[in-house]
Amino acid sequence: MPKNSHSTYIKVITLFFMCIALTLSACTRLNEPGKHFIAADNPAFSYQGRIDFSDPAKPVVIWQASTVELEFSGTSLKLGFSGLDNQVYFDVELDGEKQRVGAKNGLVALPFSLASGWHKLRLYKRSEASKGHVVFRGISIDEGASVRKPDVPHYATRFIFYGDSITVGSCNEDGNEDQWEDFSTHNSALSYAAMVASHFNADYRNIAASGTGISVGFEDYTIDQFWNRYYPEPKATLAQPEAFAPNVVFLNFGENDIAYPLAMGSQFPTDFVSRYIQLVTAMRKTYPDSRIVILRGGMHGGSQNPTLIEPWERVVASLEEHDTQISHFSFNHWHNQHPRVANHKAMADELINWLSVQVWLTAI
Repeated sequence: MPKNSHSTYIKVITLFFMCIALTLSACTRLNEPGKHFIAADNPAFSYQGRIDFSDPAKPVVIWQASTVELEFSGTSLKLGFSGLDNQVYFDVELDGEKQRVGAKNGLVALPFSLASGWHKLRLYKRSEASKGHVVFRGISIDEGASVRKPDVPHYATRFIFYGDSITVGSCNEDGNEDQWEDFSTHNSALSYAAMVASHFNADYRNIAASGTGISVGFEDYTIDQFWNRYYPEPKATLAQPEAFAPNVVFLNFGENDIAYPLAMGSQFPTDFVSRYIQLVTAMRKTYPDSRIVILRGGMHGGSQNPTLIEPWERVVASLEEHDTQISHFSFNHWHNQHPRVANHKAMADELINWLSVQVWLTAI
């Protein structure tokens, strides 16, 4: 064997065994002496949300408002994660007590004290999809402890919310200034979408991404490129969103279509009306039986700027003329930065009051 070939062969073999060692190390971190690891594909787990199950043992939790639930016995619990991409934060609820927990690769201990007996666990992804996702691997519990599937919730209806940072709940737990370094204060659980869904006892999905728009925005992609995909990326795998079959589809866009051109010193996009209509037309094919509600507002541009309001009104007029199952609603309340929790509450109250008198919703 030539000298160079021999050297290459040694390098390949070395890399091969390094990969095996890393894989075994990752597995070891999920198995502790005297503990029992329950893998994520155990049928006792209950999942809700647009989750990537291409590998059932390694589901990827992507979108905000996705949940994982399980009941278990014993006095100890750790969460197992891998493949962490950027920042991911969960609201972890255990027997009614809630704590914010950041995902890390490996086993994550929780700040709870557990007595013996049965416990109910619920994970809620509070941080948004475009800022991070993670593989949920399962949980570590006491050796000899048991798991069981929780009771299936009875929902009155199903909602899906499409939007930008307003619908995400971005910055809603920040102080006086918006910040984009620590996403632990961006809490989807306290967005207007979550509040509205809770009021109507709705099983819901939040498919929103900060910075995105109909025609332009602060991200390279626009909503038409990812609304039906597993990840907020144009080339991501299609997610078959029709399987959820929502009773109501909400869309709230336009803030970035007005804010980005203003920031760049350019003009409002001339194709905003046509592209918005094309988006809703595509969604109608996916959701043939859903009521579609076109929302506007929450921040200054969407609420106050006539450069956006006038074309938005043309969008809803055209859509409602050709589809009797489309409605529109404009928020009166708005905030000069990203809405904080109090602002989301005010927005939610407005939308709840409007929805409560819609015959098509009360008839569901």
